[in-house]
Amino acid sequence: MKARLVYREKFIYSDGAIREMVLWKLPEQTSERPHGLKYSLYYGLADGTCIVRYDNETGKGDHKHIGGREEPYSFNSVETLVADFMNDIDSERKT
Repeated sequence: MKARLVYREKFIYSDGAIREMVLWKLPEQTSERPHGLKYSLYYGLADGTCIVRYDNETGKGDHKHIGGREEPYSFNSVETLVADFMNDIDSERKT
């Protein structure tokens, strides 16, 4: 069984910045993904510069990228994940 796409959204801000959120339900939980989800949440500039990214790529587990730094992310729920992502976008857009 393959991963099942649960959610996909792409939004382009008036300044050309892009927000894209993709979430898959995995066929089974793993030690790296005990929540049974694979996700990629991206916010970047029109020129392709990544500003904020949350993901859980194999071998890295849940983590986020803010500017040039990467740090672990403690996954709680999809709702919290999206709220944290949106808060980080809001913080970066204000600078």
